[in-house]
Amino acid sequence: MSENCSHNCGSCSSDCSSRKPADFLVPPNEHSEIKKVIAVVSGKGGVGKSMVTSSMAVLMNRLGKKTAILDADITGPSIPKAFGMTQKAYGSKTEIIPCETKTGIKVMSVNLLLDNETDPVVWRGPIIAETVKQFWRDVAWGDVDYMFIDMPPGTGDVPLTVFQSIAIDGIIIVTSPQELVGMIVDKAVKMAEMMNVPILGIVENLSYFVCPQCSEVHKIFGDSNIDAIAKKHNIPTVCKLPIDPNIAARCDRGETEALEGEWLLPMVSFLEKK
Repeated sequence: MSENCSHNCGSCSSDCSSRKPADFLVPPNEHSEIKKVIAVVSGKGGVGKSMVTSSMAVLMNRLGKKTAILDADITGPSIPKAFGMTQKAYGSKTEIIPCETKTGIKVMSVNLLLDNETDPVVWRGPIIAETVKQFWRDVAWGDVDYMFIDMPPGTGDVPLTVFQSIAIDGIIIVTSPQELVGMIVDKAVKMAEMMNVPILGIVENLSYFVCPQCSEVHKIFGDSNIDAIAKKHNIPTVCKLPIDPNIAARCDRGETEALEGEWLLPMVSFLEKK
């Protein structure tokens, strides 16, 4: 510490022992009691992150847990479509009321605020990041056991905002089998480690295809190395999802809550024990 130190760290760029790490955490709305917050992330787009987010919320809801989804993918929101939601969110001057799916999953997404779901969100990064914080701070979520945050792909403004502003209990990384993805997963893992956020598991989507005629398993994208990646980073849980046209069809029809399949149950069991 310099002898001329004014103790005003906000106006000083020096790195000294008296400087405390900045706390950017934003408290949730006063009418929210959220027990666990799980962010679902991916290093690149198009790997099925929103499908995993919605499926995890459905599975936890079936176990009697009060679940919610905060759709942080502001420029590419797909959660309302996956649940067939057409209603609009409403609120007062002080708070926003989230919408609910048919089975009672609470959802907040920018598409629940737009006049038309196909209207583009053409905003710069700081506005997008502030909108995500508003979804946390200004939405009256009520009593929630598990909130899943559907993140945009990559390691940009929104993931950084979420990790810094919201007390995350852990992340689930969604990926696919291509060799290139190993490098992308490494990036997501390293960002989580930098932000001191626990990595709960990896979900590999499009992992294999089961022939409906002969039941033979085919690796359309080649052999996966996801188990080696998980071991390398000491990630405890790995789930592998098949290529199944029925999954995509149900999501497109807004029937996510009717999905069947045991592929994500290891992740559900792991979360219950946390």
